[in-house]
Amino acid sequence: MKHHMKQGWRLTVKHMHILIVLFLYQLLWGFFLYRYVDSVVTPLLERYPGTLPSESASGLFWAEAQFRLLKTSLVQPYAWTLLGMLALRMIVTPLLNAGLFYSLHHVSAGGDGGSRFMQGIRRCWKRVLPLYWCETLLTLAPAWWLLPRGLDALLSSPSMLELAQTALPWGAGWLLWGVLLHLLFLALQFGAASGQSLTDSLLRAPRLLLPLAALSLVLWLIAAASGLAVSGASLLWAGLLAIMIQQLYHFGRTLLGIWSVASQFDCWQSNQPGSR
Repeated sequence: MKHHMKQGWRLTVKHMHILIVLFLYQLLWGFFLYRYVDSVVTPLLERYPGTLPSESASGLFWAEAQFRLLKTSLVQPYAWTLLGMLALRMIVTPLLNAGLFYSLHHVSAGGDGGSRFMQGIRRCWKRVLPLYWCETLLTLAPAWWLLPRGLDALLSSPSMLELAQTALPWGAGWLLWGVLLHLLFLALQFGAASGQSLTDSLLRAPRLLLPLAALSLVLWLIAAASGLAVSGASLLWAGLLAIMIQQLYHFGRTLLGIWSVASQFDCWQSNQPGSR
């Protein structure tokens, strides 16, 4: 594992320009999504009747909100906008993945001339994009069964403890399902970007789930420790310095994301026939 992390860091350093692109992509996406949600939610919350409203005023607010959401077309333009933003992300993200994975393959194979990010997008997007969509659909598929039951549990549970006892096992199972799918399709996308056939990737990917999961866990722990350190520093040094630390943390989180993918790619490549 240490060897894969070391090689992954070596690959990460050679893709610093891609790191900047991904950081800006995530920053802009988060900014516009936050501003849009804020523009919708804040006017609604401003109608809430004070900080300590009476029971009747609070009930009237929620009754009005329920009526406007369910009986009018108020939510439709917001829903269509969010779906459009989701569709855009579902297109852009696999394109970026294709460029990064192909570039990792090119550099790790000893290719000259640096990374091949744009070339990877042109060559591999048709193979990577369907895999990304399939992963997303399979990850969301349990929601068709789980969300109605979660709503029933929310409405029928007499306490938060009972709700947690009912919902947490299903939530944990859904999370585990999503993690396994992500690791499996990550290996398939590595194969697609490296020119491997889908059949070969499907046959070899299940054997790599455990080492890929171990690398993900180690780097997730590093990211979690970094997040706690940044939160502690922000509490100690408030003001402009805290804002700078927070922005540097987001940059570092993107760096850790590429390091994780690069380490997993090195692990995947080392388990291929004819590898070192």
